[in-house]
Amino acid sequence: MAFTDVKEVFAKMTEAFNPNAAQGLSAVFPFDITGDNGGKWNVAVKDGACTVNEGAHDVPSVTLSMAGETWLAMVNKELNGMQAFMSGKLKATGDIMLAQRFASIFPV
Repeated sequence: MAFTDVKEVFAKMTEAFNPNAAQGLSAVFPFDITGDNGGKWNVAVKDGACTVNEGAHDVPSVTLSMAGETWLAMVNKELNGMQAFMSGKLKATGDIMLAQRFASIFPV
């Protein structure tokens, strides 16, 4: 089933979390989603668990900024993160190498 709502994706993140891919990781992934259904969320990974909260975070590891349609295309596997980044549709600030791990930690 394809996602059509940005909020729905974040609501399902904890279900998609892969603790094996996150072993030993302590990181915060803030998202700044613009456009329709946009907003700010942060996904924190620590001690093999994750939490998803609405709003910004004071100490981000890597901040990911993109339009809502880009985020939906990525989670629906219509666009990969590297393509989005290289085309300027996805902006990453902070630990870019960590951003590349996100898809394996959260195989939505």
